[in-house]
Amino acid sequence: MRSPRHGGQGQPEIHEDEILGKAYDSRLALRLWRVTRPYRRVVLVSAFLFFPVAALELLQPYLIKVAIDSHILPGDWSGLTRIAGAFLLTLAGLYALRALQSYLMHLTGQRVMHDLRHRLFAHTQRMDAAFFDKNPVGRLMTRILNDVEAVSDMFASGAVAILGDVVTVAGIVVVMLAMNWRLALVTFALVPLLAASAAYFRRQARDAYRGLRTRLARLNAFLQESLQGMMVIQLFCREREERRAFEALNAEYRRAQFRSTAYDASLYAVVEAIGSAAVALLLWYGGGQIWDGVLTFGGLVAFIEYTNRFFLPIRDLGAKYAVMQAGMASSERIFGLLDLEPGIKPGTGPGRAGAPEHAAPEGAPPAVEFQNVWFAYEGEEWVLADCSFRVAAGERVALVGVTGAGKSTIARLLNRSYDVARGRVLVEGLDVGEWDPRALRRHVGLVLQDVFLFTGSVEANLRMGTDGAIGRDTLERAAALANARGFIESLPGGFGYGIRERGVNLSQGQRQLLAIARALVYNPAVLVLDEATSSVDPESEALVQEAMERLVEGRTSLVIAHRLSTVQRADRVLVLHRGRVSEEGTHAELVRRDGLYAQLYELQCGR
Repeated sequence: MRSPRHGGQGQPEIHEDEILGKAYDSRLALRLWRVTRPYRRVVLVSAFLFFPVAALELLQPYLIKVAIDSHILPGDWSGLTRIAGAFLLTLAGLYALRALQSYLMHLTGQRVMHDLRHRLFAHTQRMDAAFFDKNPVGRLMTRILNDVEAVSDMFASGAVAILGDVVTVAGIVVVMLAMNWRLALVTFALVPLLAASAAYFRRQARDAYRGLRTRLARLNAFLQESLQGMMVIQLFCREREERRAFEALNAEYRRAQFRSTAYDASLYAVVEAIGSAAVALLLWYGGGQIWDGVLTFGGLVAFIEYTNRFFLPIRDLGAKYAVMQAGMASSERIFGLLDLEPGIKPGTGPGRAGAPEHAAPEGAPPAVEFQNVWFAYEGEEWVLADCSFRVAAGERVALVGVTGAGKSTIARLLNRSYDVARGRVLVEGLDVGEWDPRALRRHVGLVLQDVFLFTGSVEANLRMGTDGAIGRDTLERAAALANARGFIESLPGGFGYGIRERGVNLSQGQRQLLAIARALVYNPAVLVLDEATSSVDPESEALVQEAMERLVEGRTSLVIAHRLSTVQRADRVLVLHRGRVSEEGTHAELVRRDGLYAQLYELQCGR
């Protein structure tokens, strides 16, 4: 016996507060390393360059020592010229290698960013409708844009810089101990204080960064929602309230940014002070060694240079730690999203994507069947409760009922935007869970009341889902049948006319006609129409109604009817009440029965 599937309530929600806050996580680092697999040669070359870069860094103070002790103090100007030339060559080589290394790591970061964004977008497309119900678009945009960019920065400026600093600092320690271990220990005496300060500010910076990313996600979500709903905001004169809400979120983000910056600056200042104290100790102790003849003047200058280079990476640790923190926290969020499995698993069956049939062969299963279906969007707040009905091939069935009766839910279950909690939904006798999703959604077309058009040409919107295999004559014929050809040809550029975001440069009626034309091009065998005339003007309504008649002709169709005057041509009417079919029959039969349908009809038509 097949186990029941879960409804929309089972899909997890992404929380912006779910950030672990580690600057280095071996598990995440391993996963990121796998992402870089196609570019590992570039990464390895970049890593190899650390050694010649560190060697040239270490060579410069030693050349200064030689210049002072062997040439400046003795007055050997020709020898000094040679040392100065060697120093210039060292600088040229160092800057060339650094430029090459920076280019390679930025190249890797950009390629990883490209791949991660592609994976995230492709993965998001696989998620079911319940996922998008619970996760704001602005939050998902933060994942795909901001978080991926933070990972790229970590490759270019964080992990790479820290690894290079480790190699350089290790070399400095070895050189200083080899030159004069007593003087080296004087420098290293302040390292415990430095480590304690860095650890304190690192913890504070981690907490500050958590708050920063949380507030950024909230700000993005609010901004996306406000911009999408700007017409409603203006309609209800809520501009002032929205500005106040945005100002509050923006101020929270600013304060979090200031807090993070304050800890970075404090760490920089503390390390600078400790480094200066180390130089002072070197001057005091090293001066005594010069007086005793144990240390040369050039050796002391070289030690001061090495000390400055020793503290330089630690001084910049705040900025590098912030980059690492951003990269690891963003990696956690990115892989957290990639690890989410869609609530709806693709079926293993082949599915069927046949053309519409006017009549079912004798003995064929119903085109659509609901068997004791239970479904809830949240918990056990059942929208459908033990709902059962059948629709024969070629039959036109209307779904009516009060708001919340489950009409639109039936449409969403039919094309498997959601899965049922109990029961079965069958199309052509096959459970929708066993259909291939692409085949199912080619077989079952859905024309919604709220038409969504994408930015692009009219032709591109009509060709959606056809993989470019439809000829121009087919598009024109579909547009004519949908009563859309006239207004399309009146537009500047005709079928090449550019539609702006969500079709805002078209009227509601024009958008509905394009949706009907798109469905005709798509040519599904089963068609679900969510009342398409409820939001259009009377002039457009007649055109839309005529186009809908042509659209459903010869197809199995379910018409979700909000206006009962539009269902009289249906072969059968299903009346939904409290999540199940309470009445069914033709319009005339249901009116004579004097039940719920008759009451609804009387309320709407005043009879």
